Amino acid sequence: MTEEKSLPRKRSVATLVAAGTLATVAGCTAGPSIRPAVVTNEGPVPPGQTSQTGPPPPPPLRPPSSNSVQWNTCDSVITGRFATPLPAGVEVECARMSSVLDSPYAPGRGTTRLTLLKAGNGPVPVVVVNDVDGLPGTAFAALLAAKLPRDMLDRISLVGMDRRGTGSSEPVRCVPEEIRATLLDNDPARLDMEPVLDAARRAGQQCVINLDNRLPAIDTWRTASDLEKLRNDLGMPHLHAIGRGEGSRVLTTYAERYPRTVGRMVLDGHPDPSADRMIALEPVPAGLEATFSAFAAACVTKGGCPLGPDPRGAVTALLESLRARPLPIDEERSITAGTVLGILRQQLAEPEQWPQLAAALAKTRAGDASGLSAAATTMVDDVRGQPPKLDIGLVTGCNDTSSRLPPERFNAAAKTWQTQSPLFGALVAQELVVCSPWPVPTQAVPTPSAKGTPPIVMLATAADPVTPQVGTERTAGRLSSTSTVTWHGTGHGALTRSSCATDAARAFLLDGQVPRNGLVCPP
Repeated sequence: MTEEKSLPRKRSVATLVAAGTLATVAGCTAGPSIRPAVVTNEGPVPPGQTSQTGPPPPPPLRPPSSNSVQWNTCDSVITGRFATPLPAGVEVECARMSSVLDSPYAPGRGTTRLTLLKAGNGPVPVVVVNDVDGLPGTAFAALLAAKLPRDMLDRISLVGMDRRGTGSSEPVRCVPEEIRATLLDNDPARLDMEPVLDAARRAGQQCVINLDNRLPAIDTWRTASDLEKLRNDLGMPHLHAIGRGEGSRVLTTYAERYPRTVGRMVLDGHPDPSADRMIALEPVPAGLEATFSAFAAACVTKGGCPLGPDPRGAVTALLESLRARPLPIDEERSITAGTVLGILRQQLAEPEQWPQLAAALAKTRAGDASGLSAAATTMVDDVRGQPPKLDIGLVTGCNDTSSRLPPERFNAAAKTWQTQSPLFGALVAQELVVCSPWPVPTQAVPTPSAKGTPPIVMLATAADPVTPQVGTERTAGRLSSTSTVTWHGTGHGALTRSSCATDAARAFLLDGQVPRNGLVCPP
């Protein structure tokens, strides 16, 4: 492997069109595979010329100098969460790692147990970080290994970490089941935030009691320190990494805390960097609406859509029906309009799930709750050894923001956002409420700047329901050295969905080639 030299001068080379297409997810077809325009090394600066001051070049992709991680065979709990079978010959191993708890209320006391997974045969580890309430890091690493170009896994291995409170790491279970149900099932269209505020207040009280000194230590700031511990244990001089969505914020936080060890980083979507929660969430309803429109169009275009010729009308009618009469799941739970909206928000992010989502919604219209009950269960109950997603999302989210809004602000936002985004505006506005009763965190997420780091590649997706394009681009604008690639597609993240964006990430991770800033990938 040839090490990259410093980059005294830069120039863009032409975009090359490669033959063939990369297989894409259901409901989304990528255009031709387009090789990205890249920044290349032109050699030494001729005598008499002065090199331009700029960011350091991407660090070399070197194997570890040492490794203290004890890799072993993965157990069935972890492998049972794999969403897609791994290609034949791709090695998978698992390990445990302890990291300092670092609680501000009990400094120096205790550790937290984290689970790791390595997928691939390559000698250089690349850490992957997912949304805290999405697939656990171990399962996300396996998913990327199943979908990324096969040759990548001969040069790198993907290392996923189940973040604090998630997957097979030390779990977070602190919200009583009935409170979870209230937070999920409340109908936001009523614009009555009091039930959510009361449930959030009781959730905060119970989490303080159940987690004690662990509660303030479950956040992005301390997850970044877990990554630094992992980098040291892997024996890597730099942290090479891929982040998706909210997981990308962990990597920009890492870059603020440990700029000298930042390696080659690809961020696939990023939350809006504003410290004001209202500003940060404002683009999300529009992103959800755009994604729902793409879901509806894909359903009709493929033919035989179970929701009929007007999916939006069908879902709107379903919500009105459930507002009049919720559909029982069992003796204790029912599918409500709020439940459907929460599930839509979760599953619209993954176009692979759109056919099953359309079928489940059609079943619910026919009075059969079985199609949506499983999705609701993952949010409020333990499933295959994974703690409820709602708990860890609530704890991490509230610990990551110091923004606490008065009732008049989130009530006004709910009305405005519902008018602008009829399906999802009020649903997203509920997020302005849930942290209001929680204590203000001792360590807020730092404003991203990445000063002094090598270039960072940012992938933005035009219709992303979780990390909308506008928020991703605002983050990119704050980073001192970033190259943004925009995919005109739909779903949460462009990596593996867009052949063009995937090619750009591949060239950067493997060869240190920085794509031209502003590169646009077709849908």
